[in-house]
Amino acid sequence: MADPHEFLALARTMADPVLERWQTLVALETPSGDAGRAAVFGERLAAGLAATADSVRQPPGPDGAHLVAYWNGRETKDEEGDGPPGHTLLVAHSDTVFPAGTITRRPFALAEDGDTVTGPGVFDMKGSLVAVELAMDLLSRTGASPRRPVRLVVVNDEEIGSPDGSRLVARHAEGAHAVLGLEPPLPGGALKIGRRGVARVRLSVRGVSAHAGLDAALGVSAIDELVDQLTGLRATATSLPDAALNVGTITGGTRANVVADHAEAEIGLRYTTPETEQALLRALLEPTAVRERAALSAELLSHRPAWAMDPANPLAAELIALAATLGMDLPIGSSGGAGDTNLTGALGIPTVDGLGPAGAGAHGEDEHASLSSLLERAALIAAFLDTH
Repeated sequence: MADPHEFLALARTMADPVLERWQTLVALETPSGDAGRAAVFGERLAAGLAATADSVRQPPGPDGAHLVAYWNGRETKDEEGDGPPGHTLLVAHSDTVFPAGTITRRPFALAEDGDTVTGPGVFDMKGSLVAVELAMDLLSRTGASPRRPVRLVVVNDEEIGSPDGSRLVARHAEGAHAVLGLEPPLPGGALKIGRRGVARVRLSVRGVSAHAGLDAALGVSAIDELVDQLTGLRATATSLPDAALNVGTITGGTRANVVADHAEAEIGLRYTTPETEQALLRALLEPTAVRERAALSAELLSHRPAWAMDPANPLAAELIALAATLGMDLPIGSSGGAGDTNLTGALGIPTVDGLGPAGAGAHGEDEHASLSSLLERAALIAAFLDTH
């Protein structure tokens, strides 16, 4: 094992190549759903990881290839089955919320303070990908290696709920002894040890069209039915103290003088307990029509279970203690947002998220991240993999 301080000291000498790599990854835009850009980015990311990884694979998905990188551990089970069980799973994503072309208007830049980096995706989460590359490079340069086998899963659809990427995370979570999420931290650099669950549901209504003036009684308004359904769902959510419901989009009908024969809404749900999750999904996925001739259907578009916060999270305690040896303060908290670690945390696998560099403004015009924090997080990740 190497001295953790050696990782930190070496990381702090590598600011220039880190900035160059960060700029390269940010310049390769990756809006969710763009398979062509995902492919270009994936090849560049794979090439960088291949410098230290034992293998890098790019399993296909509907929106282009995801990425999984593997590093062998120095301690593996012997013939008697002794040795550290399980692998360490690192979870990340490559997609961003920004449309292609944003980089032209908001190019990657380093502020005058020499630490603040701005640009679309620098915080969520291209900086984290640079940090994990650097962590593995630090291990290699110091002659160290991960104690256990390591897998890095990078999905390309996290920002839209990981409709395909979640299966990849679930597959590689099997047998993992610990999961480190590389999402951005909470304010102040705090680790995430719990996450609210989220789901997206499309509620569709079929009605009966008719002339709104001459034959209105012959029609069944899909829009009126949808409005009544949403009112009922709002009441259900309001009755649950840890629930939130947001109607994100509504479409339907054709014109003002025609009773609408179709309507649909996309609805976002948030919850902190399995009980509330079940109540909300039951209300949405098993709807009962208010109007006799209205037909309802519901489709679950994406789903992430709630990951309940445990202040005694032992994995977080190990990271906090390790960070303290490096002179780094590492607070903890729970996130109102969801991510791929919702799945591993809900499954009971020791999980901590928020190991990306500190910053703020995710998904916004003011997105920024800290270079010094990236270097520190990379050293912390390297030290953890070396010792655990």
